[in-house]
Amino acid sequence: MADTVTPAVADPAGPGSTRRERTGWYFYDWANSAFQTTVITVFLGPFLTTVTELAAGCELGADSCDGAVYPLGIKVAAGSFYPYLISLSVFLTVFVLPVIGAIADRSAHKKRLLAAAAFTGAGATIAFAFVTGERYLLGGALFLIANISFGAAVVVYNSFLPQLGGPDDRDGISSRGWAIGYLGGGLLLALNLVAVTMLSEEGNAQRTLDLARWSIVSAGVWWAAFTLIPLRWLREHPTAAALQAGGNVLTDGFRQLGRTLREIKAYPLTLYFLLAFLVFNDGIQTVITLASQYGTEELRLEQSTLIVTILLVQFLAFGGALALGALAKRIGAWKTVLLSLVLWTGVIIAAFRLPAEAPVPFMILGGCIGLVLGGSQALSRSLFSQLIPAGKEGEYYGFYEISDKGTSWLGPLAFGLVFQLTSSYRVGLVSLLIFFVVGFALLAAVPMRRAIIAAGNTPPRVL
Repeated sequence: MADTVTPAVADPAGPGSTRRERTGWYFYDWANSAFQTTVITVFLGPFLTTVTELAAGCELGADSCDGAVYPLGIKVAAGSFYPYLISLSVFLTVFVLPVIGAIADRSAHKKRLLAAAAFTGAGATIAFAFVTGERYLLGGALFLIANISFGAAVVVYNSFLPQLGGPDDRDGISSRGWAIGYLGGGLLLALNLVAVTMLSEEGNAQRTLDLARWSIVSAGVWWAAFTLIPLRWLREHPTAAALQAGGNVLTDGFRQLGRTLREIKAYPLTLYFLLAFLVFNDGIQTVITLASQYGTEELRLEQSTLIVTILLVQFLAFGGALALGALAKRIGAWKTVLLSLVLWTGVIIAAFRLPAEAPVPFMILGGCIGLVLGGSQALSRSLFSQLIPAGKEGEYYGFYEISDKGTSWLGPLAFGLVFQLTSSYRVGLVSLLIFFVVGFALLAAVPMRRAIIAAGNTPPRVL
């Protein structure tokens, strides 16, 4: 497909932006959310852990496994292999994502970067079809490639946002993208869960493992297929630096990243916002990550309840992202995100008071999480777009994506330490309140209008 830089018909959302282009941008959220929901949230952890246990000599379907594997000669408990992979993936993204962002800003062909990252990640996900038997190392390598590529593609994808609409339109554009992403991710997850429920056989652990593997593969196919839409409909909006760039884009990207790291202190309010996001988003990610563990270990709920709740969160997040986006249009994105953090605090307090073995209250709380989840993340993304100096969208979103993925260990660490000291999941959950309280205080202290002007941008009418 040929990249085009021809002028577009003027549109209220911003100069050079068309409805078709924005719809293409939304569809990348639809495409990649399948990886986040079907692979990361539901199937990959249990699947790869089981394959690792087989490599450690455990029997398929055994209730427990004390075996170990030896990647690179290092002894690793079978049950710890997947968590260690996640940590390694996070560590690597710290180095990869800012570089990808710098390259994107220096390239006149960002769609090619998006295609390369997305198809690499989707291809690695599809290759899980070959992770059979005891091939845990192959599974681990494919996960690292897929997850890093996922983050790299999101950096490039986010960098299109400031070019799709003016200051007053980005909240709505970002919210619609998040909403459509939750809808797409939830739809594929629902189809996979129906397939697993209908095709699995009681007592046949191998069939269950095979169904999980093909569910993972389906997410890669979905990701690749729907990525074709944004690649077709998005248009290039090269920056002046990209048009003037000569020589090797890769080496130029590294040089530009170095300059940005030296110059970023000139935008302290942007960094302050990033710090606030780092804190409260870590709390959000921890709630999402530990909700299943809290439901099974503390509330003693059945797996079917957790599955229904996951689907409920996905589909209600679609409406929640649109609803908070509409609210932001009336009172401003900054105030709406602050309100969402108050609601998140209420979610934590309500979760602490949930009765055990009561699925309905747990599902109701999951619905509340869904309503606030999409909006708080979508509006944070659009707010940050206002604080980025023109022409450096990729680089700054590279740092933003690190703060999203690279700091999610803080909440689990706090939760784990409190649980170790108190032996109570409920008290551990309450420890997460600090992330929302501190995040609220930090965000409330950011003078948004002054921060936007300091970045050289025009503030929206309503903040």
